[in-house]
Amino acid sequence: MIDVNDLRKGTTFILEGQIYEVLEYQHHKPGRGNAFIRTKLRNLRTGAIIDKTFLSGDRVQDIRVENREVQFLYWDSDLYYMMDTQTYEQIPVPAERLGEAVNFLKEGITLILREYEGEPLGVELPVTVDLRVVEAEPGVKGDTASGADKWVVVETGYRLRVPLFVNEGDIVRIDTRTGEYVTRVS
Repeated sequence: MIDVNDLRKGTTFILEGQIYEVLEYQHHKPGRGNAFIRTKLRNLRTGAIIDKTFLSGDRVQDIRVENREVQFLYWDSDLYYMMDTQTYEQIPVPAERLGEAVNFLKEGITLILREYEGEPLGVELPVTVDLRVVEAEPGVKGDTASGADKWVVVETGYRLRVPLFVNEGDIVRIDTRTGEYVTRVS
């Protein structure tokens, strides 16, 4: 058990039978009364984000989430299959545990799988991924009233805005934290 005053960004703990990760943490001490801690938490099983306020002195059960390097192999309906790079064990991960990461999963990509007691909770993606453009609107040279960009679809089915010079078949680098275009690779 840890005191809620010891919570920091990235801390994982169990509350009411669910596993949470701290996204934001603020300690408040009003002029009168007890201090309280405002947090923004992500439920690692469902992906839901909640705001929770704790009173100073409350305690939660901390846990250790294990990280292991895996390689994405393939997906089949609702399951995404990863392979442990050390043991070659295949690990099925439900799509709801991956959240937005499914937009950037390409065969052979190396990721970090987060687990608690053998239960996959999600993945940490590399900061950027390179994906091939499979569908692109034609870019019209004089069409700059909207900021000189257009919509494209990459090989994973993800849709994003890119500059007009990007064409079908090009490979683009995408920031996995924001889902935005970074640069054209080729």
